[in-house]
Amino acid sequence: MFKVTVLYNNPEDKTAFDKYYKEKHMPLVNQIEGISRIELTEIIRGPGGTASDHHLMAELYFTSEEQMNESMSSPEGQATVDDLAHFATSGVTILIGNTVSYV
Repeated sequence: MFKVTVLYNNPEDKTAFDKYYKEKHMPLVNQIEGISRIELTEIIRGPGGTASDHHLMAELYFTSEEQMNESMSSPEGQATVDDLAHFATSGVTILIGNTVSYV
């Protein structure tokens, strides 16, 4: 499976970030056709209790690279990407990957 991983840096106002993410951003994400699974992780801390630079990690799963490209280049996918400028003002890292198993 292919996935898009989005790492959101710690915002200045976590409450406002979370409210916007839940009420405005996720409805946009949910309009993107072709997503197999969405997983959100609130980052609590780094290893050994160290502070983390990140607040949230979003992972969007797709059945293939072609599906990911089609979904993310759709008008709904582009609207979701464009929305980052409205709330992810502390910075964001976007990673594209293919899940693998070494077990």
